[in-house]
Amino acid sequence: MTISVGDRLPDATFTEMGADGPGEVVLADKLKGRKVVIFAVPGAFTPTCHSAHMPSFIRAKADLEAKGVDEIICVAVNDPFVMKAWGDATGAHAAGITMLSDADSNFTRAIGMDFDAMPVGLVARSKRYSMLVDDGVVKALNVEDSPGECEISAGEALLAQI
Repeated sequence: MTISVGDRLPDATFTEMGADGPGEVVLADKLKGRKVVIFAVPGAFTPTCHSAHMPSFIRAKADLEAKGVDEIICVAVNDPFVMKAWGDATGAHAAGITMLSDADSNFTRAIGMDFDAMPVGLVARSKRYSMLVDDGVVKALNVEDSPGECEISAGEALLAQI
């Protein structure tokens, strides 16, 4: 089942690289009583993710916060070591964007956002999307038709919906 506006996000546990190594992050703890933006990319360091999607949320971060967003979370089906390196390389960590690893693709599959692109080696990856979540409930959802596109899921597009 694909997640829709009005749905509650399922329980999920991610991995985040911390000062002492990888640690678990319970999604419900991030969402309870908070307004959170979650955006997902097919892969860290992949062309559109690196040059368009992540930069759009770095640019929009202050304006999203001004509209009441408590946290911006980037999710990818990559290991936490890659997510840390990508967060450092893009400036996402410096900008205050949370980088969460869905390495086993459990969350991505649970919300119906998984896809395969075998010709380029992407297996069980996430579709490109952005969503606004208020206290665990999806209030806005933007899913790209193609993993190489970043228009309706960009930070500025989500900002315009709030």
